[in-house]
Amino acid sequence: MSIPNIITLGRIMLVPIIVWAIVSSQMEVAFGVFLIAGISDAVDGFLAKRFNMASELGALLDPLADKALLVSIYMALGIWGAIPRWIVILVVSRDIMIVAAVIVSWLFDKPVAMKPLMVSKLNTAAQVAFAALVLAALAFGFRPEPYDIILMGLVTVFTLTSVSLYLVEWLRHMSTIEAK
Repeated sequence: MSIPNIITLGRIMLVPIIVWAIVSSQMEVAFGVFLIAGISDAVDGFLAKRFNMASELGALLDPLADKALLVSIYMALGIWGAIPRWIVILVVSRDIMIVAAVIVSWLFDKPVAMKPLMVSKLNTAAQVAFAALVLAALAFGFRPEPYDIILMGLVTVFTLTSVSLYLVEWLRHMSTIEAK
């Protein structure tokens, strides 16, 4: 268990605190904990690369922590009414589709290698920026227009593009299965 992995596990443990803060209307707390989670993501990535502490466990835990954080925040903000529910459905559905594709490929004994696409990295950045802007606006009482609309548009485009590209790659990968 390396230091980056411990930091990543800590980030996963911050998820229920952020969700609690959002549903309890403690937006300053939610924003502050979200910032801590973001800083911890940067720190664990830096340590893993700089000090050669990268591991298979970390390669699995880090995206899991990111997804747990983002999906939970989007769902909580959607339920709270701070963001449109359609964007929540879009973001969550993309992740469910990707996980389902991976599971199906395992069931067919044809595991697919998961390597993040550049558009997926842009998607994560847009999702984080949008969530941070909404949380900051709620915490500090400012109007986020027009930046919220711009970021929501970027999240939409990147989410649809990334799920489409992953689906094409997955279909290409799965098409090599021989009929029995």
